[in-house]
Amino acid sequence: MNQSVSDKRSLKIQLIEDNEQNRYLLTFLLQNKGHQVLAAIDGLSGIEMARSNEPDLILLDIQLPAMHGYDVAAALRQIDSLQQTPIVAVTSYAMPGDREKALAAGCDGYIEKPIDPETFVDEVERFCPGS
Repeated sequence: MNQSVSDKRSLKIQLIEDNEQNRYLLTFLLQNKGHQVLAAIDGLSGIEMARSNEPDLILLDIQLPAMHGYDVAAALRQIDSLQQTPIVAVTSYAMPGDREKALAAGCDGYIEKPIDPETFVDEVERFCPGS
């Protein structure tokens, strides 16, 4: 049985993104579909925010200041309560091997920037079964 859009549950999504314009766009798109967005501007604050809020899903930029996104993914995977939480890299890293590197670091998925605003939320939601 297919769920209609109104039947989908609201997700608590942790966004770790240093670029203000990207943060604004992704937050706007996700909130417009009824999801709650918690945003962090760097890896360390993103890890702490995710640890204390236990989101349904984490969207992670790979190119972050101070702490690389691959290291953030690995650190998130060390937190017991987040081991089953889907982590999706949302990144402009699109060279051969970048997807594999993100998956090896602990990400469950990979979405290339620039994102397509028409399909982005659907792409994100498919990482959370039952959403």
